[in-house]
Formats: sequence, C-alpha cells, structure tokens
Amino acid sequence: MIVIVYPQFYGVQGIARYVQSFLANLPVGHPPVLLLTGDEEARPVDFPGVEIRQVELRASRLALLRWGYSVRKILREMHSRGGLTLVNYHWPPLIPGLFLPKDVPLVLTAHTTYLGMAGQFYDKSYYRSQWGSLSVAIKKWMERRILAHTDRIISLTDQGVQELRRYGYSGPISVIPNGADLSKFVAVPGTPKEFDVMFSGRVETRKGSRSVGEVCRALIRRRPSAKVVVVGYGDDDEFLKEDLAGLSANVLLTGKVPFQEMQSYYNRAKVYAATSYYEGLPGTCLEAMAMGLPAVVWDFDFYKGLVVPGETGFVVTPNDYDAMATKLELLMDAEDLRARMGSQARELIRSAYDWKELAPRVLEAMLPAAAKATEA
Repeated sequence: MIVIVYPQFYGVQGIARYVQSFLANLPVGHPPVLLLTGDEEARPVDFPGVEIRQVELRASRLALLRWGYSVRKILREMHSRGGLTLVNYHWPPLIPGLFLPKDVPLVLTAHTTYLGMAGQFYDKSYYRSQWGSLSVAIKKWMERRILAHTDRIISLTDQGVQELRRYGYSGPISVIPNGADLSKFVAVPGTPKEFDVMFSGRVETRKGSRSVGEVCRALIRRRPSAKVVVVGYGDDDEFLKEDLAGLSANVLLTGKVPFQEMQSYYNRAKVYAATSYYEGLPGTCLEAMAMGLPAVVWDFDFYKGLVVPGETGFVVTPNDYDAMATKLELLMDAEDLRARMGSQARELIRSAYDWKELAPRVLEAMLPAAAKATEA
C-alpha cells in the first residue's frame, strides 16, 4: 500500500489542491492508497481505491509534533504487518517528516524549500523574509534531516531541482509539474466580465502581496475605471487591506474563498495577474489559464514553459509596476489578442498540465521506491 502523508488535505492552499487533484485522477487499477491527514475542516470525500484516515490535529503550537508522532505509530504498525510499500510525504510542513520511519521507502514531493521561501535562492533579494535567520536555519536543518533518508523526490520545476541540489541531495529527482483539473475549470461562454484583472493566491510577502497595491495604482492611474479583484487570504491580509483602502471603488478584496467558488471568479475576469516572487508551480496560474485567461507575471524561472511571452501571456521584469500595468491594459483593450492568448493558454494546460495525464506520471515516479521495498 502507498501511504500519502499530508496534514492539511481539506484546506484550500496549493498543496491541498495538488493532493486532491492527484487522488481524483489516479488511473484505473492503481495500487491501494491510504491518505493520512488531519481532521480540521474535514468533509466527505471519496476517491476510488483510496482510504482516507483522519488523525486528530489539535489547534495548538505543538499540533504538528503530536500529529507527526501519531502518524509515526500508524506507519510503524503497518510496516510491522508488512502492509506498507512506501510513504509519499508532501512538504511543507516539515515537522511531521521528522517522525517518518527511516526503514520505509520515502518519496518526497517537495513543493517548495525554505531556501526559496526565505528569499535566499536568488542572488537579488526581492522581499523580506517573514522568518528570522535562526528560524530559517532550523527549518533548513529539518529539511536536510528529511532529505537524509529520502529515496526519491518529485519536484514541480527545474528551479526546484536546483534548490534541492543546493542542500546536497544527490538522489534521483523526477520533475513533474503541478497541474489543473480541466473537468473542474471550464469557462462558461457569455459570462459578463466584471473584473478587468484578477489576482489570486496566498496573501504573503513572498507571493508579492506588497506589490499588488503598486500594480493596482499604476493601472488605475492609466485607467481610472479599471476593476480588479484580489482573491485570497494570508499573513499579510491587514497590510493589503490598509494599502488598498483608498481604492475600494476599483479593487475588491474577497478574503478566503472556497475552492468550489474559484471557477466563478476566473470566469468573470479578463486577465490573470501575479506579483509572486517565489512559488513551486502556482496552482492559481494553472487554473486561470485552464479557464482561458492570459497571464501577466514577473519573469521568474518557476513560470518557464507555462507563461510563454506573446503566446499565453507576458512576463515582466520583477518590480516594474508600470510595465506590468501596461501589459494588463493592453490585454484589457485588445479582445482578439486576449481571446487568442486565452485559447492558447487553455490548450497548453490540456497538452502539458492536465491532471489526467500527470497523475499516472506521478504514480510511475514512485514505483522504483516501491520496487526497492519489495526486493527488501
């Protein structure tokens, strides 16, 4: 049996969407899968051939420590009975990974690293880390501890591979991107476009929350009638609310939105924009493009192959707010260009980022670790 370990499966964050999409698109006849997750926000979910077991996750500072220890006991018991083929662990968070049994094959899905999240991957600093130097050092130590007994890694991008190699990991890494579930993200023709521009995702400094206001102001100076929607929530909520308080006639802040409502917002927008400085492979960009929206983003490697300049959107030099506003205004006005790019964006997602095709690839990437367990 393959056991997937991730404590926040019922959330709306990107890793939760990844795991949900993977399980929903597993091929017929796949090996039995057990998901060990937390019980916060639990709701009925069913996937063929998948058992979901909720492990109590209390709301406390030691929650992940307790949860990780409880998961360890479950895994040790399964392993003693010979019913455990491999563990597929998704990070972050890191703490539960420290408790995983070291004698069980481990496939790590590394969505991001703290090297990247702390802003230390790039030569230039684009944002101020929310963690102090000691906190980052501890997190990177935990990452190295987990990597020391990882058999294989699944990375979402080539940039992710570079980050993992900097930690000294020399084992096999498969690059398989995040994707979008095309059955869930389908544009509804004829829907009125209430919003010229849509930002969506976690409201955090590394995801460009401090730049959203700058882009909005630059756009509204050019187009006083522009309508922008910002969908998401996070640690930088209060700053963003204060920063955009004077633009309430132009900018709507939705806060946290249930996953099932995201399609409606994409459907009512003309263009997707992102000011993120660091991601694994952003799910909201994939979803927006699946909905036929062109994307305008900063020029970073994690968008490479997804936002193709002049074809599926535009990339702009990071922190060039006027340049981003110019590209957004161009797409707002040029309906034919917007339609062409949006169509090409949808086709790119279908051909390279469709979860129906990605789920079997992810499963196949785990098989060498499963074979190792069988031989042992």
